[in-house]
Amino acid sequence: MLDSSTSSATHLLVVEDDPEVGDGLEEFFTLKGYHVSRVADGKQALQEITSLPPYDLIILDVMLPNKSGFEILREARKSGVDSPVIMLTVKASEQDKLRGFELGADDYVTKPFDAEELAARAQAVLERSQQNTDVDDGFSFGNVEVDFSSQTARRDDETVEFTSLEFDILTYFIEHRGRTVSRKQLLRDVWGISGDIATRTIDRHVASLRKKIEPDPTDPTYIETVYGIGYKFSI
Repeated sequence: MLDSSTSSATHLLVVEDDPEVGDGLEEFFTLKGYHVSRVADGKQALQEITSLPPYDLIILDVMLPNKSGFEILREARKSGVDSPVIMLTVKASEQDKLRGFELGADDYVTKPFDAEELAARAQAVLERSQQNTDVDDGFSFGNVEVDFSSQTARRDDETVEFTSLEFDILTYFIEHRGRTVSRKQLLRDVWGISGDIATRTIDRHVASLRKKIEPDPTDPTYIETVYGIGYKFSI
């Protein structure tokens, strides 16, 4: 395992096989105050990512020797790794981005990129990740108060009646707030279905949920539609 000495700084893992890009990222984020570790091989990256303690943030290139970034991300998420991940790639197609988000990426940056923009995205991802760890027994947004322990919610001091599935969807959105959630993710993680199901089934449940929590369900404030992908819960 790489040097993971204790540090109060954010521990960042850079997975990049291009020496010039890797050197640049390591130097840049070190100057930003991060504690940076780095690997250039896909298999070694997966071993490092699934080791303890977990990294605070992972910058993961897609094109790597021995194992692609997509493969690494899929296997890491299956192993229970929830460290935030920003993917780097020379590919810019919507299909590639969709694949990354479906596998659990938090953001997607296309090469060539501006280092300061990447740093800003990294900070935003870290802030969202920290917010997600703050969810305990309750969560509030707007005029809605959610109690996870009793699986109930109140809106303007009135009880909101959810179906069990609606509450599960809402909980999932809150836990992944600020992140784009694909319909396939909802199927897999909420429905427990790995196959295909008509997207209108998912959309119908989300529409019902919006009626219960949104000030104006026809112009959602919290559950945004990310066209071609799925949804994003924003507050």
